[in-house]
Amino acid sequence: MPLLKDGKEITDIWTFVDDEAELSPGGCFTVSLGRFLSEQDMLLARNEDVGVRLGPADDPELLKPVLDRLNLIEVEFPKYTDGRGYSIANLLRRRFGYEGELRAVGEVLRDQLGFMERAGFDQVLMQAADAEAKYAAATSEFTEVYQANADDRATIFERRHGAREQ
Repeated sequence: MPLLKDGKEITDIWTFVDDEAELSPGGCFTVSLGRFLSEQDMLLARNEDVGVRLGPADDPELLKPVLDRLNLIEVEFPKYTDGRGYSIANLLRRRFGYEGELRAVGEVLRDQLGFMERAGFDQVLMQAADAEAKYAAATSEFTEVYQANADDRATIFERRHGAREQ
């Protein structure tokens, strides 16, 4: 599966470690929120790159005290019809000020890419051939936006009423 960052395919150096699996002695890895919370002190003391994978029902506010210590947060989209990941991304970026890498994983489709970019995702892991071309097409389809989002683009209303330029 290609991993895209800013629309370009990159090498994935991260590994998701299941709750039952042992952690390797080194490398970049992500764990579930539950595992992170139960092993937080040990994980953060390893001096390794550590990340967390949030499921749709997970509360991202639980990570607020350690957001500056996390290099990657993965947000899982178990089905393309489940939009809770967009809300999680918005909370992390706009309310909690998370500035690290934010990755969408799971059932990520071409039609979602523009919305994911607007919600603040830096990376997407998608199951598609010709992923770079699909990303470029999807994220350039709409030149104007109606709602404010994590990408901080000026909305139609703001531009029309001179509140803010693009």
